[in-house]
Order: sequence, then C-alpha cells, then structure tokens
Amino acid sequence: MTADSGIPWTKEAFEQKLREKEKYYHIHHEFHILMNSGKLEKPAIQGWVANRFYYQTAIPVKDAAIMANCPDREVRRHWVQRIIDHDGTQGDEGGIEAWLLLGEAVGLPREELLSHKHLLPGVKFAIDAYINFARQQPWEVAASSSLTELFAPTIHQKRLDSWPEYYPWIDERGYRYFRKRLSEARRDVQHGLAITLDYYKTREQQEKMLEVLQFKLDILWTMLDCMWMAYVENKPPYHNIKV
Repeated sequence: MTADSGIPWTKEAFEQKLREKEKYYHIHHEFHILMNSGKLEKPAIQGWVANRFYYQTAIPVKDAAIMANCPDREVRRHWVQRIIDHDGTQGDEGGIEAWLLLGEAVGLPREELLSHKHLLPGVKFAIDAYINFARQQPWEVAASSSLTELFAPTIHQKRLDSWPEYYPWIDERGYRYFRKRLSEARRDVQHGLAITLDYYKTREQQEKMLEVLQFKLDILWTMLDCMWMAYVENKPPYHNIKV
C-alpha cells in the first residue's frame, strides 16, 4: 500500500479518473467500429436499432427510479427533465419517438419495435439489470452511473458524420435522435458530474464510484457482445437448436 492510497483525490483528479474510463466505452467495441466504418449489412443495423430501442424505453424508467429514491426537491426538479427528454410532451414527442423514426428510417415498422419482437435475451437481461440497480441503490449512486454520458456526444457525432455516406439507404429523418442528444447529453453531464464530485468524498467512495461507472460500461459492452454474436457471427440465441 502506498502512502497516499487512502488520501481522497481532488475533484479535478477524480474527474480525470472518471474520464479515463472512456477507453471502455462501447464506441470501441468491434460492433461499433464496423458500424461507424460502413461495414455492417442492413440486417445488423436493423438489429442494433431494434435492441437499442429497449434501452431507450428503459432510460425514463431508470430515471423515475432515481427520482423515487431522491428526497432532494432541487435535484428532482433537474432530473425530471431527463424523463421529459425521452418520453416527450405534447408538441415535442421526445427521444423514444425519435428512435421510432430511426427504426422506420432503417426499414423497421414501429409495431415491431414497440413489441420488442427482435430483442435479444442477453440485451434484455443487461438492461433489466441496470433498471434494478437504479431501483435498489442510493439515488446518488444510481445517478452517477449515468456518467457514461461523458462520452456520448462523441458517439452521436460519429454517427451523424459517417452514416449518411456509408448507409445512404437510411432515411435522413432517422437522424433526429442523434442530433437531439448532442446538446441534451452535454447538459446532463454537467448536472450528473456535479452530483458525483460532491457525493463521493473519501478515497474508498471514489474508488467505488469507478466500479459503478465500470458496471454501466459493462452493460453497454455486453449488449454489443450479444449483437455481435447474433448479427456478425450469425449465431443468435438457440441457433443450433433444431425446431
């Protein structure tokens, strides 16, 4: 054990430790690398859109769980915007509707997305684990798990930059979600990061937060592992079982 192993990091050093987790962000998964370099076939793009839709529907549920555990009115007044961003309001239908438009843009009827017809079991299991985590943990811990948003603007911008060239068959209206999230994610990061830097004060707590962030990164990575098997290796669940 080093002499400074129990000394809390400064807020600046702690934030840097959090940002260093970017190397585990799913933008570096082989599935994403292929997708953002134009090397996935249409069924794989459709599979990704269909499975990620379950994640989109889970986000406001997760955020509602955080709010249900939070006694701080001021925090709730900020955090509720995340639910509105995804569920929408009259006149601004929100991120879930924008993702349904993405589904239509890649050739998936919205009924198929809403029914989760194409949802892979492993993806569902990972996302459900995240919702349960948000319900069971202290609100500050669950809130800080959302800090994968630190890395999100980059991934949205890459899609906007590369997809129109690589996948000209995708209707341009489908890109509304990615444009929308560029500003929303940056705003959410400011609030979530402030909560995190204030809440985790001891070195032990700070190191625990790195594990929390890794847990969320693991969920996103595992989702792509499942999609890789199904849409790249062409080995979906039970592919070897004869019906």
